[in-house]
This record gives sequence, C-alpha cells and structure tokens, in this order.
Amino acid sequence: MKNLTFKLLTALTLASCFALTHAGSVVVVGKGSPIGASNESDVVKAFLGKKKDLGGVSVIPLDQGEGNPARNDFYANVVKKSEAQLKSYWSRLIFTGKGQAPQVVGGDAEVKNMVATNPNIIGYIDESAVDGSVKVIYKP
Repeated sequence: MKNLTFKLLTALTLASCFALTHAGSVVVVGKGSPIGASNESDVVKAFLGKKKDLGGVSVIPLDQGEGNPARNDFYANVVKKSEAQLKSYWSRLIFTGKGQAPQVVGGDAEVKNMVATNPNIIGYIDESAVDGSVKVIYKP
C-alpha cells in the first residue's frame, strides 16, 4: 500500500509540474528578415532603446501588453527588470526626451503578424508559438 501511495503521489507531483511550465519566451523576426542570431546583451539593449540595430540592421522592438505571460517571462528572465522598474525606466527616458517605449501589441499572434509585415521589427513570443512565419534570433 505504501508503494502504491508513493507512486501515486510522485505521478501527481510530476503532472502538476508539467501543467505549470511553459516554454519560455524567445525573440523573433519575420522569416525573411535580414536580422540574424543575436546575443542577450544586444537584445536587452534593443528593447531598452539603447541600441538601434542588430548586426548592422536597424531594428524596431515590439512589446506585449502588461500581464502577458511572454512579457513577464521576457522581462524577468532576459531583461532582468520588474514591471515597476520598467515603468520607472521608460518614464525617465520619455520625460527627458531621450527615448520612447516600444509599441505594445496584445500577444503572440499579433507579434507574429507584425514581424511578418516589416523585416526590421523584432518581438518576443512564447517558444510554443514559434512556427514557420518567424525566425528565432535569441533564445535564453
């Protein structure tokens, strides 16, 4: 009986872990974009307005809305900033006229649609949403 209980608890624990995980966010461009693979530092600088190109190609970063899982993952694990830190950062840059926050769209589908229409747009989506319409240029 103890062995069966242990196996059952183990199975339930593993199942709950798998249910709570998601693939994580990746940075993408349209499949025909000339933008190639990038490193974390350059991606972070591009999304914070400190870098205007990747590999010599001008970039336009695209953001997802607050509360979106891909956004939460991207800023927590790649940019290493909380939502409050981001608001403070962009408020300071906008107030001084030194920067403008990226355009915000609703989610993964909108990001994929936007990067497909402009080879200079970069965005992030959940890795599980990657398909043939996009090219991953950075994966943490």
